[in-house]
Amino acid sequence: MTDHCNSFTEWLAGRDGDYLRQREQAYFDWMVPDLFGFNAVQVGLPQMDLLRASRITRRYHIDRTALGAVQAEPEHLPFASQSLDVLILPHVLEFSSSAHQVLREAERVLIPEGSLLISGFNPYSLWGLYHWYKQRCGQFLWQSQFIELRRLRDWLSLLGCEVHDLRHCCYVPPLAHVRWVSWFECLELAGEHGWMMGGGVYFVHAVKRVHGMRLILPAKVGKAGLGQVLRPASGAMHT
Repeated sequence: MTDHCNSFTEWLAGRDGDYLRQREQAYFDWMVPDLFGFNAVQVGLPQMDLLRASRITRRYHIDRTALGAVQAEPEHLPFASQSLDVLILPHVLEFSSSAHQVLREAERVLIPEGSLLISGFNPYSLWGLYHWYKQRCGQFLWQSQFIELRRLRDWLSLLGCEVHDLRHCCYVPPLAHVRWVSWFECLELAGEHGWMMGGGVYFVHAVKRVHGMRLILPAKVGKAGLGQVLRPASGAMHT
């Protein structure tokens, strides 16, 4: 992505990013198998395959760099409107100069009832405090704008996307020793089940709702009438 975002992806791929990478991969591995459709897209984080557990056959990876299968900007996705069943935005919003535009594009390309999965850093957490402290000291591991969960939910609501599920992870403080992971295991389990807030990373599963849209079916179709409903196309329709 940008130079700052490249530093984040490099950090995530290294030893310091193991804890965060494993937690995020575990969430998406658990989440995506239950999402169905024909087309699924992951935007960003080219070193992680967050759709690897998906049952959807056509899966694409979008990135600003040549590391993606498709090179494109998340603010301008190269897909037709209402063409994607699942869209994943892992830490895309906080590294974008126009997070609103990214969400507008997400809403545009998703089909009605399509799923939008977002991961982001929680500003009200130990990770958020560490990020604020580094910014005040002028020491950037990477430069980004952490987005409040309440603000994100408001943006999604304005776009007609309903938050279906919310979970947290990464309660271990940044730069903590690896042995601390076991001490925070109970908090991790609570966050993974949606019972505990305040984790360093949040996951939002939003569903695109189209109000007033409903499927109209015949009032009653018996065995005799079923053939009329499913009859072959006429010759005029083939020409």
